Amino acid sequence: MRQESPERKAELAQNLAAVEQRIDAACQSAGRNRPEVTLVVVTKTWPASDAALLRDLGVQDLAENRDQEAREKAAAVTGVRWHFVGQLQSNKARSVASYADVVHSVDRPALVDALSQGAVRAQRTLGILLQISLDGRRGGVLPQDLLALADHAVEAERLVLQGVMAVAPLEEDPAEAFGRLQGLAAQLSAVHPSASVISAGMSGDLEQAIAAGATHVRVGTAVLGHRSVPLR
Repeated sequence: MRQESPERKAELAQNLAAVEQRIDAACQSAGRNRPEVTLVVVTKTWPASDAALLRDLGVQDLAENRDQEAREKAAAVTGVRWHFVGQLQSNKARSVASYADVVHSVDRPALVDALSQGAVRAQRTLGILLQISLDGRRGGVLPQDLLALADHAVEAERLVLQGVMAVAPLEEDPAEAFGRLQGLAAQLSAVHPSASVISAGMSGDLEQAIAAGATHVRVGTAVLGHRSVPLR
């Protein structure tokens, strides 16, 4: 792990405070309580030292979107919940199931089965969210197939269906997209009441997501900044 810099810690603390202020304001505007929304900081392409600094600043939930980077950081930075938020091939599921606490991007029965097998092998319980494609083009299960996938997921050994995840389509008003997600989440929770998580909203649209009932917002750039050169 790289040497942790006091300057970097101060920068992250400042950015984190600004994001927390945005979340607080969005909750107030939506008539929601701040503890209803979990901030998941996405550390992709940033070094493990930044993840450790965020943990030390009180962040309890960190996320990655590539298995190799996620696996290395999860081993290096303990004491947090690690979320996997990227598109996932079935052949990487065993690895992800060995360290992740929650996988946000479950979109097909074969991936459910692969994650279940990996969790059984690792003797771990893994939370999963079903990723919904809100435009039929981005990754995710189509809305009409959501409940069938959920029924499959709740039967899988060592997996716990926690809710849904989506990304707002680039060409659409995020408020409208997240409104549809909220409706789909309600359909799911009507059948599976414990599946109450809605993972939605990123640096640019977290306010609209919170207004639409998001319980988890996935924020990267607003906390960590922009990288000019990728980590790898």
